[in-house]
Amino acid sequence: MRHAERVLALCALVVLSACRTQPYPQPQPEPEIPVPTPAPIPTPAPPDIGKIPDATPKTEPRSKRGNPPFYSVYGKRYHVLSTSSGYHERGVASWYGKDFHGGATSNGEKYDMYAMTAAHKTLPLPAYVQVTNLRNGRSVVVRVNDRGPFVANRLIDLSYSAASKLEMVREGTTLVEVRSLDATGSAPAVPPSADELYVQAGAFGEEANANRLAERLRAAGIGIVVVRRDTVNAKPLYRVRVGPVPSVAEFDRVLEALRGAGISDARLAVD
Repeated sequence: MRHAERVLALCALVVLSACRTQPYPQPQPEPEIPVPTPAPIPTPAPPDIGKIPDATPKTEPRSKRGNPPFYSVYGKRYHVLSTSSGYHERGVASWYGKDFHGGATSNGEKYDMYAMTAAHKTLPLPAYVQVTNLRNGRSVVVRVNDRGPFVANRLIDLSYSAASKLEMVREGTTLVEVRSLDATGSAPAVPPSADELYVQAGAFGEEANANRLAERLRAAGIGIVVVRRDTVNAKPLYRVRVGPVPSVAEFDRVLEALRGAGISDARLAVD
């Protein structure tokens, strides 16, 4: 009897030992569910830029989108012009390309970096303007269908094709003149010269007022300040100018210095 009990006990011990050494079942990892990612927007192969025609001015109704009386960006308010007729301004042009290609413009169209278009903060959409590179005299005609650029001291943002035609892609910016065009597409040409670009700080009917501002700017060390006498409507006009400015960087520097002196409406001028 004792022998049988010993045999049973030994068997039980073997069974328990086997149970202890048997590994516990491990949890199986859940199958991974692939997360879909949006396909990148394909950028078409660049065409021959030289064969892309300028925009053709024509009469168009104001876009239903992008033309509020005013709007604000980065805390600054912009008032949209009631008409582009007679618009003429000089300043800095920049350009935007593939990062925006295929996206929506402010008037609801798709941005095409190879079309002859532009963005402007206040011109009505759409509008047609002639943009002249004041560094080399090249001009293009573009259709304004977007808002921007919202970077300090920038006047107009051009499409890649327009910037290429103006030979400003590598530098990224250049000094330009922008003139509105009517349906006939006519605009007077302005012969540019690098030695004739200035920043105009003010214009006065009284020479003494112009001289006082000029002396204040000279004392502030802003740059070379000149007072130019012109005749407008048979009356003398004294323009206070800083320069010449040979580059966009110098233009930006002078504008910032003038703002520090309390002058916020300075602009690029061509003699």
